[in-house]
Amino acid sequence: MSQIAGGPDGQSKMLGAFGKHLTVPGEGWIIVRPNSEVLSPDSPEDGHDWRVLSVREVRRQAGRLIATIDGDDVEVPEGDPENVDPEAPLAIRVWRKTPSAPLEADSPVRSSLELLEELQLLNAAVKAIARSRLTGRGILLVPKGTRFPTTGTQAGAEDDLIEILMTVAETAIRDPESAAATVPIVLEVPAESISDFKLLTFESDFDELALKLREEAVRRFAIGMEIPAEFLLGLGDVNHWSAWALTEEAIRLGIEPKLATLSYALTQQWMRPLLEAEGVDDWHRWMVWYDSSPLRVRANRSETALQVYDRGVISDDALRRETGFDDSDAPDEAELVRRAKKAAEEEQPADTELPVDETTSPPDTQQDEPEADDLPASTLPDHSALWAAADGLIWAALSAAGEKLKRTPACPRSERSRAREIEAAALHTVLPVDADGAEKWRLLDGAWTRVPEIADRYGLRPDCLTATLDAYARELIAAGVDHDFAVVPGVLLPCMSAAA
Repeated sequence: MSQIAGGPDGQSKMLGAFGKHLTVPGEGWIIVRPNSEVLSPDSPEDGHDWRVLSVREVRRQAGRLIATIDGDDVEVPEGDPENVDPEAPLAIRVWRKTPSAPLEADSPVRSSLELLEELQLLNAAVKAIARSRLTGRGILLVPKGTRFPTTGTQAGAEDDLIEILMTVAETAIRDPESAAATVPIVLEVPAESISDFKLLTFESDFDELALKLREEAVRRFAIGMEIPAEFLLGLGDVNHWSAWALTEEAIRLGIEPKLATLSYALTQQWMRPLLEAEGVDDWHRWMVWYDSSPLRVRANRSETALQVYDRGVISDDALRRETGFDDSDAPDEAELVRRAKKAAEEEQPADTELPVDETTSPPDTQQDEPEADDLPASTLPDHSALWAAADGLIWAALSAAGEKLKRTPACPRSERSRAREIEAAALHTVLPVDADGAEKWRLLDGAWTRVPEIADRYGLRPDCLTATLDAYARELIAAGVDHDFAVVPGVLLPCMSAAA
């Protein structure tokens, strides 16, 4: 794996090149040659030179494969599957297979060729409209014999109107940015034909229509691509939650399929043949694969992590990870000792003496311990029944919120068919909803009607349990995080402590 493209830097460049090749023509080539022959400074001396070429740079000629690299034709010999030579030049074809013809390439741009041809014609029409002086400024009709009055610089002579206007028009040709560019074309006609100056324009309804059609064609092309159309049309009307969801969709639909195609080609045409030639028994079980996790933008879970940490559910390491810190920011032993001393000093009671009444006997310190049946359920060592009941309440609330979410603007009509395939309790992880949206759309209204019954059953305060579960569910919806049963004990800890 470390030999592919010479390491992480070369692999990054290779992936960037295939982003274009797999999007437009749907295929590309990788030419691998020993660097001892190529002497490329970008590859190790004892390694290989990896080049990504387009379909225009690789051709078949007289049964041979010819690659054009840096202007030179390089012949790639046909390999022998029985005797693989690791040092021989190699050509790897990477392509997205057409379902009806697997040897042919397919791409989202290929399916939009007619639309792109239409867009090219509209661009040419708009360009012609912009360049045409006849369409833009029209024709000025002037009565024949019209003259300018004499000016002081003309020594009493009259100046011809057309000559003046043409001089201005010539200036527009030499300097298109000057005001003279707005002068129309002048046409002199007999005076009896017109009684006054007239301006004829040649504007067409298609001029304005062409602009609208071009905008519509661009939108249709954006919708036909594999990534969300908002990335091509602009994210001006998208909030940060929607942008996060769109990024997830772009990675899932636009990037990961291309990575899978490239990984499959490297597996089938590079790694497995080499492993088989080297005698590896399980060569068919090895493969090249990708990791897209560094591309994903995670929702901000810092606030949730702080609250869950206060309830004793996650560790210090997890809290630092979710808030953007690392282990180097952890307090050292001296810092922990200082904090412990400070906390002990703050908790030490004031040094006061209470008067002692010698006439009364000291209270009886020996009291009968209550039986287990007399204790509330929240103080018993095993609270599994309470946690299970709370888990059911949370799950039911998220399911009800998911059903309501399908009928809100957060779930456009184009996504409702896909939303029906997702479990309602997890729909908030796919359709982002901020805290205001959960309140505005009343996603959790009526979700806690059974809380008082559960609270009385286990000796908890109903108002505390309701507020705790509601706050937790809203945090999950706002952060787009799945509910986890392991978090329930920490969620209920404040109410259990209050009841104890």
